[in-house]
Amino acid sequence: MAQFDTHEGSFGTMGDRSQADMLCELGLMYATGRDCVTDLVAAHKWFNIAAIRGSAEAARLRAELAPSLTKPELVRALREAREWMTMH
Repeated sequence: MAQFDTHEGSFGTMGDRSQADMLCELGLMYATGRDCVTDLVAAHKWFNIAAIRGSAEAARLRAELAPSLTKPELVRALREAREWMTMH
């Protein structure tokens, strides 16, 4: 399984962090099970959205995570990301 480093700091405070960084942090939260149940599909979804919004780190983490998912899980993650992007 992929290894993810967690970052210090709170997701709830925006400060100088960009939206893409915040979305990447959400992906890390799901990937590592920090403050939630580990959910690699959700992690991939948030990494994908963050990458689309310009986070190079999220793109790297998404690529690292993808081989850990089955094809149906990957399809679900991509569909959920597309649905989220359509709504937001």
